[in-house]
Amino acid sequence: MTQRPSNAFIGAAWVGLFTGGIAYCVGLWNSDMALSEKGYYFTILMYGLYSVVSLQKAVRDQLEGIRVTALYNGISWFSTVLSLLLLVIGLWNASLMRSEKGFFAMSFMLSLFAAVAVQKNIRDIQIADIEDAKGKTEVQPSL
Repeated sequence: MTQRPSNAFIGAAWVGLFTGGIAYCVGLWNSDMALSEKGYYFTILMYGLYSVVSLQKAVRDQLEGIRVTALYNGISWFSTVLSLLLLVIGLWNASLMRSEKGFFAMSFMLSLFAAVAVQKNIRDIQIADIEDAKGKTEVQPSL
């Protein structure tokens, strides 16, 4: 039986996702980088968010006994690691202050973690709703 996530956890996950994503984008907007650099970092954020949600789905599917091909699972892991590596390489070579590099790294990681939590919550809510619907259609006591 899957337990429905609490409203507090659902809210915290969404707040974390929006806080991390908006902070990262505001940091890019206010930075003195060239437009091509800003595009690079924004693309890494989008790629990272997609890859961690995909990885979370693949791992969760496997745990629930849903078949996931080794290729899809491998691509999900590779994409997640690659997005992190691309951010590290970009920040390592960027002409930013260390505090700015740290800001981008932390807001990126907050966004990725929160995306996984949001995806988990959505999946848990769907499963709980299905189980609730099954419970209501099963044998009802007669009066």
